[in-house]
This record gives sequence, C-alpha cells and structure tokens, in this order.
Amino acid sequence: MRDIKVIRSLVDGRHVFLHAFQDLHHGEAQWVTTDFFDTDDAGKIIEHWDVIGPFVAETPSGRTTIDGPTEITDIENTAANKALVRKMIEDLLMPGGDPTNVGRYIATDYIQHNAEVADGIEPFRKVLIAADRPLWYREIVLLVGQGNFVATLCRATWEDSGYAQVDIFRLADGLIVEHWDSVEPVPEGPQPNSGKF
Repeated sequence: MRDIKVIRSLVDGRHVFLHAFQDLHHGEAQWVTTDFFDTDDAGKIIEHWDVIGPFVAETPSGRTTIDGPTEITDIENTAANKALVRKMIEDLLMPGGDPTNVGRYIATDYIQHNAEVADGIEPFRKVLIAADRPLWYREIVLLVGQGNFVATLCRATWEDSGYAQVDIFRLADGLIVEHWDSVEPVPEGPQPNSGKF
C-alpha cells in the first residue's frame, strides 16, 4: 500500500512543483518526493523531473523534513523572491561567490528542516565557510516560485560525486526564513533521456 500526501504545491506559469510525503506499507518505508512538471498550452504534462529522499522524523532542531507552513502568500513578491533565491544560490552556494554575504539573504532566526543542520543563520554560515566544504552547487536547472515559496532543482557535487539537489525556500520581508530539501545521487553512466536534469 502506498499513501501519498501532497504537502506543498507551486504553480509558476507553465511549471508546477509538488512537495509530497510517501508512506509505503504503513511505515515500512517513508520518502520525501519533490517533483517538477512542465506543461503545454493545453495544460498537459510534457516533462517531469524528480528527486526522492528519505523522510526524517526528527531533525537537529526537532522538526520533520516536511512540517511547517504551507500557505502561499505575498503573490505580488513572486518575481522578487525568485530573484533573491537565484542570487543567493549564485553568491553563497556556487564556486566564485562570497559565502560571507549570508546575512544579505538568510534571516537570523532561519528555520531549518535539513536532516543534519540546526536552526539559525550561524549553523548555515559554518557549513558555507568550512575549509573542507564538500557541497557545491554547479547549475540552477529549474527555479519555480509562487508568492512566498521558491523551489529549485540544482546540479550539485558532494566532494567528487554528482547530486540532484532540490531546495524549497519560504521568504518573508525580503529574506529566506525557512528551508526544506531533498537530495539524490546522480547515477553514473548514460541515463535515459537527460537523466535527473
């Protein structure tokens, strides 16, 4: 038995994003699924990307990897929020940026749903400026936003291995205030179609 619950959904022009929880056989396996869809003029799906990661019931700050706000607000800020997230990724997460600029993008009381990083700007800053930092973003493949939420699919590397990285950001007052993510290794070798990307 597979129970699927859509937690968050965003519509941005022809693109749709879904953040879902999957429970297989009453807890035998639990997953967080992040899906991006491209649609045509008739509203039919013409392309799909997904990243699936394990559900974590308790993060370092005592949350799950899916709980938190779901209501879409601030529709008038969609374009500005998308631009801020794009700039944040380029400045903090990609080579050549300046991770000391974290305060320009991230709220001091940043709420974190990552399975390994605690709440607040300081734990995130420590990850960014670590001398042996293993995670780097290489390309923004998709960026979908609606109001106070922005979701991205990025090509990333952890040390020398390729990863598909989905991040969901909630914004307020011009800063990122909350974050969820899902990560999946990119299989080596030739992939059907274009693989994860």
